[in-house]
Amino acid sequence: MQEIVAQPLTKGAFAPFGDVIETAGAELRLINNGTTQRFHDIANIETDADGKVIASIFRGQPFELPVEIKMMERHPFGSQAFIPMHRRPWLAVVAQDENGRPGRPQAFLVKPNESGVRGVNYARNVWHHPLISLEVESDFLVIDRDGPGGNLEEYFYPEAWSVSAE
Repeated sequence: MQEIVAQPLTKGAFAPFGDVIETAGAELRLINNGTTQRFHDIANIETDADGKVIASIFRGQPFELPVEIKMMERHPFGSQAFIPMHRRPWLAVVAQDENGRPGRPQAFLVKPNESGVRGVNYARNVWHHPLISLEVESDFLVIDRDGPGGNLEEYFYPEAWSVSAE
């Protein structure tokens, strides 16, 4: 089995795959007569003309490290955002496209920071692993596309990858 070490999530390292969703560095607007802080436009949510943007809650069962990565998926008609509803670590695993298939996976250890929870928005057509909660069962707000057409492609690697954290 080939090994991968998860790296810390940073906006720069994750940029080829989508957006890091966090308050740090976001444009701050005061709204509701100054009683609410709005961290404005923190992810590029995408959908094609036939779909609509929906919000769902996914409840992920916990994985233990090291995690075996056997498959990846992507969504050709829209982005998919994962925003944890708890301050717990989780894994985001992505891969560059190589002729219609995912290449070598890259893993990011997503930890909450001092300003709160941190999520990611996988851009349209980005290969990624389904939700990987760590430690305990965890809920995530998921924003993605609903509508006609096959918006899910899956690929199973011939050999599994093993992801650990530093």
